[in-house]
Amino acid sequence: MTTAPALADPVVCTTTVEAGASGSGPGRAAPVEVTRCGVVEATDTLFMRRAFSWRSPFAAGVNILHQATDILGIAMGGPEGNRVMGLGFPDQAIIWDGSAINNTVNAAMEELSSPIPFRTADLPSQFTSSLQGSGESMAPHQLDDGAVPPSMWSRPIRGLW
Repeated sequence: MTTAPALADPVVCTTTVEAGASGSGPGRAAPVEVTRCGVVEATDTLFMRRAFSWRSPFAAGVNILHQATDILGIAMGGPEGNRVMGLGFPDQAIIWDGSAINNTVNAAMEELSSPIPFRTADLPSQFTSSLQGSGESMAPHQLDDGAVPPSMWSRPIRGLW
């Protein structure tokens, strides 16, 4: 007797504590742990499935059947390129695939990101006092002979705003 090979997909199990059987009195049942498992689709598998939902991959889409359906405007999609998806020339079907990928990315980003934004405290300021009251001169440095070089410091500067 031979058995068929088993296929394994990622599985996520959750365990909850639920109330026991209804009833009151001394025969009342205690809470029960219930475990539920379900098959989940890996992110890379989901993206590959969505990427080729309207158009087949290149190798599967280059044959006489696809050349004829492309001329007639029939979109053949799926990973093997053997499903009729609707009426659409290749350029339109590529747009459909792009929309499917965009929607998948948006859904994945929403699912993977926290609903509460990550915020940190502000960094302390490195300026502990006013530059005007610090006592240091903003004047230009003097040259070796004691003369002040001509610069923009000699006249007031108008603000940029």
